[in-house]
Amino acid sequence: MNHRREIHIGSDADAVVQTAAACWEAASAAAIRARGVCHVALAGGSTPRALYELLARPPWRERIDWSRHYFWFGDERCVPPDHPDSNYRMARETLLSHIAVDAERVHRIRGEIDPALAAREYEDALRRTVATDEGATPALDLVLLGLGTDGHVASLFPGTDILAARGNLVAAVWVPRLASWRVSLTLPVINAARRVALLVTGSGKADIVAQVIGAESHAYPAGLVQPSAGVDWYLDRAAAAGIEPKEPGP
Repeated sequence: MNHRREIHIGSDADAVVQTAAACWEAASAAAIRARGVCHVALAGGSTPRALYELLARPPWRERIDWSRHYFWFGDERCVPPDHPDSNYRMARETLLSHIAVDAERVHRIRGEIDPALAAREYEDALRRTVATDEGATPALDLVLLGLGTDGHVASLFPGTDILAARGNLVAAVWVPRLASWRVSLTLPVINAARRVALLVTGSGKADIVAQVIGAESHAYPAGLVQPSAGVDWYLDRAAAAGIEPKEPGP
């Protein structure tokens, strides 16, 4: 099956987050019109951080109805919420503490407890909170993802058992190369999303972007992200260097 892939290339990282902010605004407005609320899964990483910092400031802060949002996390490290490595802490400091959102609508993954228990708790919360047809996978309105140089998204790393998870929305995963546990959304819930946005900047990501978007995409977790609505890639020129057409020579 062919899946829609929309590639948006900005001149630099600032242009990327401006375009991604417009994506968020459109996705949230559509969700609120259709269902009254908007469910967003946040990502960690430097480019999402820049997006959150932009959204926390005027004029974007006033352009989005934060009171109708529910916030989720694509993954979390197994650390307390005040730890420097916590995705929740980063999102709280850059966005969540600056907008008008009810604290009860911010659902963090409890990285400080047993990973398997944290995953079960988070899946239960998703199933309780995100309205869906009986038996269907809950559909988030927007899932934000970054991209690792090994092709991982969220905490879906190459070669890990979580890639084969089908019955679970959330799972604990041991990442051997990091020698640590993570808790992550699984492919079924990511692929059930109404909109998925992959944010990638910097020349260090150019090779993996080219491979994931190219013929080798199936070899990487990012290439397994195939929601029926398609994926929006937000790249700067540096990250897109391997996929942009080359200028003809003299």
